[in-house]
Amino acid sequence: MSMQTIKFYQTGTFTVGNRLLSAQERTVQANMQRTNSLNSGHRACQGCGEALGARYAIDAAMNATDRQLIAANATGCLEVFSTPYPETSWQIPWIHSLFGNAPAVASGIAAAIKVKRAKGQMADVRVVAQGGDGGTTDIGFGCLSGMFERNDDVLYICYDNEAYMNTGVQRSSATPPAARTATTMPVGAHPGNAFGQGKFLPAIAMAHEIPYVATATVADLHDLEYKVTRAMGIRGARYIHILVPCPLGWGSASNETIRLARLARETGLFPVFEAEGGEITSSSPIRHQLPVEEYLRPQKRFAHLFGKVPATDTIARIQAMADKNIRKYGLLAADRS
Repeated sequence: MSMQTIKFYQTGTFTVGNRLLSAQERTVQANMQRTNSLNSGHRACQGCGEALGARYAIDAAMNATDRQLIAANATGCLEVFSTPYPETSWQIPWIHSLFGNAPAVASGIAAAIKVKRAKGQMADVRVVAQGGDGGTTDIGFGCLSGMFERNDDVLYICYDNEAYMNTGVQRSSATPPAARTATTMPVGAHPGNAFGQGKFLPAIAMAHEIPYVATATVADLHDLEYKVTRAMGIRGARYIHILVPCPLGWGSASNETIRLARLARETGLFPVFEAEGGEITSSSPIRHQLPVEEYLRPQKRFAHLFGKVPATDTIARIQAMADKNIRKYGLLAADRS
């Protein structure tokens, strides 16, 4: 059977596989030369946002460094599903650290590379550290702050799925208010996770006045790849915080991962921005802010807010959080004109 060339007529979109765009507009994932650094065969759940985020980010970092990259990986979902002993899905030099010391391990790698480069024994290899929100905002927080303070030449990437998903969906300091987890059950006068707790780590990273801080989601591949590329072009400590929905822990459909990541941004609950030296330099505008209910309803972790008697007061408090982000980060496009 002879091969017939297939002609594609779709234009103007920015989908992963669209190769009708100019080379400058294509994503790394649309390039047949991508490294597939996190290769197929891993054991992530169907629709796993973290698997997407890690593949997109590390492929972009490899592309930006001419494939001269080493990764240190904290214990957590990403490590567990990608490296079940004796197998691995990683096609780069990759080191498994403890749950809480990935920033310290990466800093040590960067220091060793600096010494070997000075002696002419090694090429200019760059270092990435990565972990989930548990290993970043909780267990590894001290090591990460030290990495920021020393301004070590490491890019740290946090894949934030907003709980300890690998160990049974327990609350982390990145779990949003009112969310159900195994340790914040939807019972009592104030069901779900408490308001006023936790931390937004990108703001803490900015307080260290490190060279580069950014947030991103798996819903905007061009934005994510741009920020990783931008970060790899800078020396010193850098931090990127990527929202990665988790179908298992969030109680959402596996085909809703990208949509939920997009809704988190469009409601204002997850601000997407860049900062340099502690100052915000740009933010991704929202054309029309959506109500938070559109983001909350598809997730079973918020199902208790929409029972026979909807928790209107709680929903209003979450809406107020989104509105505050809109004002604080200047996210509404109409306010910029």
